[in-house]
Amino acid sequence: MKVLKFGGSSVANAENIQKVAAIVMANTEQQVVVVSALGGVTDALIKAGTLAEQTNETYKEVLKELEKKHLDTARALLPVTHQSSCLSMIKQQFNELEEICNSVFYLKELSLRTKDRIISFGEWLSSKIITAFLQSRHVDVEWLDSRKLIKTNSHFGFAAVNFETTNQLITTTIEAVDKNIFLAPGFISSDNNNNTTTLGRGGSDYTAAIYASALNADSLEIWTDVSGMMTADPRWVPNAKPIERISYQEAMELSHFGAKVVYPPTIQPVRQKNIPTWVKNTFAPNDAGTVIDSTVKHDGDIVTGISSINAIALLSLEGSGMIGIPGFSKRLFEALANANINVVLITQSSSEHSICVAVNTSDAVNAKEVVDKTFEIEIAQAKVEPLKVETEHSVIALVGDKMKSHPGISGRMFDALGRNGINVRAIAQGSSERNISAVITHADIKKAVNVLHEAFFENVYKQLNIFIIGVGNVGGKLLGQILQQQTFLQEHLNLQVRVTGIANSKKMLFADNGYDINLKQWKEALKEQGEPMQLTKFAETIIQKNLRNSVLVDVTANEEVAKVYEQLLSKAVSVVACNKIAASAPYSHYIELKSLAKEYNALFLFETNVGAGLPVIGTLNDLRRSGDVVTRIQAVLSGTLNFVFNNYDATRPFAEVVKQAQDEGYTEPDPRLDLGGTDVMRKILILAREAGEQLEMEDITNNGFLPEECFEGNVDDFYKSLLKYEDHFKNLYNKAAAENCKLKFVAEFTNTPSGNKDANVGLKHIPADSDFYHLYGKDNIVLFYTQRYPEQPLVVKGAGAGADVTASGVFADIIRVARV
Repeated sequence: MKVLKFGGSSVANAENIQKVAAIVMANTEQQVVVVSALGGVTDALIKAGTLAEQTNETYKEVLKELEKKHLDTARALLPVTHQSSCLSMIKQQFNELEEICNSVFYLKELSLRTKDRIISFGEWLSSKIITAFLQSRHVDVEWLDSRKLIKTNSHFGFAAVNFETTNQLITTTIEAVDKNIFLAPGFISSDNNNNTTTLGRGGSDYTAAIYASALNADSLEIWTDVSGMMTADPRWVPNAKPIERISYQEAMELSHFGAKVVYPPTIQPVRQKNIPTWVKNTFAPNDAGTVIDSTVKHDGDIVTGISSINAIALLSLEGSGMIGIPGFSKRLFEALANANINVVLITQSSSEHSICVAVNTSDAVNAKEVVDKTFEIEIAQAKVEPLKVETEHSVIALVGDKMKSHPGISGRMFDALGRNGINVRAIAQGSSERNISAVITHADIKKAVNVLHEAFFENVYKQLNIFIIGVGNVGGKLLGQILQQQTFLQEHLNLQVRVTGIANSKKMLFADNGYDINLKQWKEALKEQGEPMQLTKFAETIIQKNLRNSVLVDVTANEEVAKVYEQLLSKAVSVVACNKIAASAPYSHYIELKSLAKEYNALFLFETNVGAGLPVIGTLNDLRRSGDVVTRIQAVLSGTLNFVFNNYDATRPFAEVVKQAQDEGYTEPDPRLDLGGTDVMRKILILAREAGEQLEMEDITNNGFLPEECFEGNVDDFYKSLLKYEDHFKNLYNKAAAENCKLKFVAEFTNTPSGNKDANVGLKHIPADSDFYHLYGKDNIVLFYTQRYPEQPLVVKGAGAGADVTASGVFADIIRVARV
């Protein structure tokens, strides 16, 4: 004997019911088949009753639609010769249902008892229609009225089963009928006065378990639209995995904490009789599914699954008058119990100053009323504060029998949540150590489930979600490099880099949930599908998507973009900046960004601010972390200026060489930022700050070489001025050449033993014995003099400009975010 239950989308319509029939007919064992109402019927019946109570006559339209749905289903399933009696039965039932709703309409009252009677029609009708369909296929099936077999108390809406009476009625009835297949409606039952009761929403699973327990069935099969229980909700976690085997205790924990596959009370009756329970897929009947039994797995994942409950309110009872006084907890829980309020989670501070419980949000208002009433004397005496209610929360839970034998699971859980900026409001762990639960903000629940699934189940790779603003020359190269390296990163670093959003100055584009932007066609997609660029909306969308391991990549020189770093870092979104403005802003802002990154477990990285793809800041940070002290920094930090002075020999106009540098992508959009020294000032400022010094831009001396007129007007005016002052540039070159020197724009920071700080930038004559002399093309060089390198400096040298190398530096920072 086995018991099969079909519900949800399995019996949603005629097509699906045919699949159910095929499964039933393929089974050769004696079986009891339990079915739910047709798809959406229970909700519609509740709506009809509620509308009638509100004296809204549209309840009649709801009933007509339901009648049509059932009639259409019967006609689609039954041959014409078998339709008459079934259609007549449906019409008769809806006449009775309409009379009940009419009474509700005139009385303006929908009692729980009447509500149970109304919603019982759904399962009753579907079971009758499916029975008729099987009989039309020459299946010898006996219909059972669950209302006559499952006896309960009179707690309408969620009745408690009298198992002794129920078991006797079921076994006696089944044994008296010589049939191989029995079909029964789920969800419905009756009290001792034969009033219809129900077993709670989802109660059809429970009905099947009741039959299985009474009959000592060999197995119970719950047929759904998924191939078993999953490690997480597959609608939220694309990489959720099926669970092959799970214990009764684990299944109860997961179903209690929101796993919708199995109705929570279902487990208890089959657990008591040790009946294996299978969760199977009606639409993929050959899939293995999940078996729930008494077996505790001894290999595989430590955590079995992740589940959650939404719409949770956090109730906090606090007060100094609670300390050392027994009975507060009893009175709190007694008040909630008397109001029929279910407590989902409990936690209490060790100081006895507060008790915190989680309840369903729908119970929050009632909870506050009854608790404040219970403690009204203590509240009036200021011994206890009025109950504090916080809504918009969810509970997330890790479940697994093996967790109790493995230390550090809680640490991994909360570390993963913390690194993604998910704040935990309350924590609870059962004494069995089978469940670790946390209350978090509802807005973070989907992100939290993905974060924990990645931490405990996705050993294959870590996912990084990046949003790139500035997809011009450097940004375009970056996207190309990501495309090129995606497979390599996944295979060798277990890292999946997803480009989730891109933007330029005109358009922005975001990927749909679960999908990346197509990096082979991003230009076309941005142009054709992108919406107008709004920086505020771009930042808000990153926050609203709330994806795990999110990173803003700023490949602009835009001051407004730098202003959103603070907002994003405070939401645990890491920032990788090619843009120098933030790190060279007033020192207080620079430190604030660093502090936010630390506080919210994000990273603020800007390696390319100084030497494009060169590891300048990384090397400096390594020196300091290892305890070294920087005493002096000398550097040629502008690939642009180095290119210009390496190519200018007074035989062609200085303006022409600068234009060449711009055309080849070595300058900022406004070359004056490079040639005027501002860019180099920012770079030495950033290096000094990273060396631990508190410097501002105005502390840096700029010994510029451009005439003042060059800074007037626009970029076109700038080039005209360069031509006008060609003799000035020739003179600079000739003076250096006369001394057998080269021109280099050098940045220097000195930290003297006496504590004096000096930072300056300017054009210098470089003799042949200098480290700077043999610096060609667009190369940069940085010399770090430290306590460990006092005479011979630590040298970092290489290409300091160019789209490819700058993009590679940004890419390296992105990977650093993932490795933390």
